[in-house]
Amino acid sequence: MSKLRFFIALWVAKIAIVALKITRHNGTNFPGVVALKICPQFLKYIGKPERIIAVTGTNGKTTVSNMVIDALSQDGKNVVNNRMGSNINTGIATSLIQNCGVMGKCREDMGLFEIDERSARRVFPYMIPEYLIVTNLSRDSIMRNGHPEYISDILTKYIPQSTKLILNADDMICSTVAPENSRVYFGIERMPGDLTECNNLINDFQICPECHNKLKYEYVRYSHIGKAYCPICGFKAPLYDYAGHDVDLGNMTIGIRGKEADVRYRLLNDSVYNIYNVVSAVALFLEMGYSHRQVQKFFENMSIVGSRYDEMKVGSYTVCRMLAKEKNAFASSRVFDYIAASKGKKEIILMNCCQGDAVHWSENTCWMYDCDFEFLKDDNIENIIVCGPRVKDYRLRLLLAGVPDCKISYTDDEFDTPEKLKLTGNSYIYVLYGTDSIDLGLKVAEKVVKMIRKKGGEGK
Repeated sequence: MSKLRFFIALWVAKIAIVALKITRHNGTNFPGVVALKICPQFLKYIGKPERIIAVTGTNGKTTVSNMVIDALSQDGKNVVNNRMGSNINTGIATSLIQNCGVMGKCREDMGLFEIDERSARRVFPYMIPEYLIVTNLSRDSIMRNGHPEYISDILTKYIPQSTKLILNADDMICSTVAPENSRVYFGIERMPGDLTECNNLINDFQICPECHNKLKYEYVRYSHIGKAYCPICGFKAPLYDYAGHDVDLGNMTIGIRGKEADVRYRLLNDSVYNIYNVVSAVALFLEMGYSHRQVQKFFENMSIVGSRYDEMKVGSYTVCRMLAKEKNAFASSRVFDYIAASKGKKEIILMNCCQGDAVHWSENTCWMYDCDFEFLKDDNIENIIVCGPRVKDYRLRLLLAGVPDCKISYTDDEFDTPEKLKLTGNSYIYVLYGTDSIDLGLKVAEKVVKMIRKKGGEGK
């Protein structure tokens, strides 16, 4: 009976895919929703690639997954993936349905799947990755996971024992996941600007898990990311198997010292979290048996997907679109820190509130008070425009962070934000949006570009 339900689910889902194409609906995970509704054990029976790689973690998993897919495509591999769908069980089911025949046999030998951390319990019982990258584990939306240790416990319980882990050694919550599994660690050695004390509102790993005394850091980059140690009992972060070092942002390169060689790689972006993403992907490829030279070539022809970061030079201005996850204090803090540390005059359109919540329930704003809005009181930030249904909440949080009221502009309508720009010339204009508002962010950025061109691309 279970097998019969599987075939019914598969065929109905395939009909759903055809119907979605005819009606020109995206429906990224709808076929998977249908399949799992009919057959809850659908993932058990559907054919899967012989070799599976998975990526999970609070932040960076989409970027790393896209890097890996691009590299494997360069190597001539046809890879089943959920790049165009969701990263939960229904999205993965949809990608498998799209890549199998009418009897459920997978057409490809390799798969790369981005997996939401909480979906591990619904995916890993039916899918065994050969390798799993865990980018980091940090505080996310309080409505999704109240604390990263909660997510760590889920992963530890459900990751298959035969899966080899590629873990961030600079994240002590991440590096302790599934302690019985085979593993390698990646990290980045001391960089200019590293601190020895956390300057963020969030630090979720402050106490030694062995003796319960306060941890110290040889260096810390942000929150709990850095090289931690206990001065009392000697507990310390694991050693790197793949060590990023000598980051050169002028030439956009990084040295990565592996088990057999030390080679320089091209960086795709100068933000520290994207530097970590590169090191994690390199570690994976070297573990898979690729040579340093092969991996170097992958990165020579690679870029970060435009929905995550994009910039355009328009006259004397640079318009930057950046993803700053809504309800995620950790991710938004990293974006604010990056903007504050960048050179030049800046204006910011802040539109990363959660549109989905506005439809279904009232957005919980407590994340704003875990987020380091204090970075935005930088003297070079001339104007911050807040907009949308949470405009008053954002304005209040900026005022509490010490941003002068004269630097805050606001409007209810996101499409009115370009008119609030000061455009004083030779500045960077950042359009920040959340995962719910990627398309909206693109349209607003396009309007900013048109307005600058209309005014001649120069300052007033």
